[in-house]
Amino acid sequence: RMLSGYKPKNDIKDSYKILELEEGCSPDDVRNSYRNLAKKYHPDSSSGMADSKAFIKVEEAYRVVLNDLAAKQKSEPGEEEEEQFKPKSLQHRHYLSFEGVGIGTPSQREKQYMQFRVDRATEQVLEYRQQRLESRYAGSDLSRAKDVRQSKKVKITQAVERLVEDLIQESMAKGDFDNLSGKGKPLQKFSDSPHIDPMTHNLNRILIDNGYQPEWILLQKEIRETIERLRKSVVASRKKLGEPMTLSEQKQWGRICEQLAEDIRKLNKRVDDFNLVVPILSRQMVHFSTDKEILRARRTYEAVVEKVSDSDTKENEGEKGKRLGWKSSLLKWLKL
Repeated sequence: RMLSGYKPKNDIKDSYKILELEEGCSPDDVRNSYRNLAKKYHPDSSSGMADSKAFIKVEEAYRVVLNDLAAKQKSEPGEEEEEQFKPKSLQHRHYLSFEGVGIGTPSQREKQYMQFRVDRATEQVLEYRQQRLESRYAGSDLSRAKDVRQSKKVKITQAVERLVEDLIQESMAKGDFDNLSGKGKPLQKFSDSPHIDPMTHNLNRILIDNGYQPEWILLQKEIRETIERLRKSVVASRKKLGEPMTLSEQKQWGRICEQLAEDIRKLNKRVDDFNLVVPILSRQMVHFSTDKEILRARRTYEAVVEKVSDSDTKENEGEKGKRLGWKSSLLKWLKL
């Protein structure tokens, strides 16, 4: 605008009013007022009062006031040089300076500033971690003593190993190992099957000899023992209630069934864990059903009751036969 001879439309009084100044103010006051208004009305600012038209008016008023001050300075001799009051190119983006980081266009400077912030944050994190470690180990004498003890333990272990190795080498030099049974014979360390890796076979043999069992075997055993225990407890509880059940006994049976449902729900979680680790798909297990287990318990109870009743019937018949046996023998004797 300065090179094209642009002339603002505002007069001097209106320009002072727009800049919220009075005539006779200093150039510094004009610049400070312009900065504050630019921050408020500039379209690129994050202010809620951003307005491009208002910013244009502020810019024009700023130019008018500067020209007016420059003219007054020329008419008053003995003041500063007039170059101080020459119109200068406005740097209305000075408040978006990105802390003075970067060069180039605003977008390029913004990218450079973002990278600068990332680097600075990284340095701050590293400094924080360093200070935290220093504060942790500076005042902890216990940790230092523990490290010293651990280092001494390692040194002792290594010394013992070297001592044992030296003794073995000394014994071999004396010929103490020459009279061992099986000297010169091959070691029986390979399996008969050529399809099995010898190392895997030896590791499995060592584990089996020491009583090791895979996790899925232990889980399977635990699940079977748990379901058997639950079944026995339910049948025993049903026997205690008897037949027929009263109203209170029916309520107690309902609580027993609810507890059984909760136990089976927990057991089904163990079944899920087992199915995840079992190596053979055909060995996977299905979930247990609460209704089926309750029906199973009822049938088991009914079978036990029938068995008891049959044994009681047989005992009664045997006693009745014993009572009638002496009468039949008396009749036979009388006939004879």
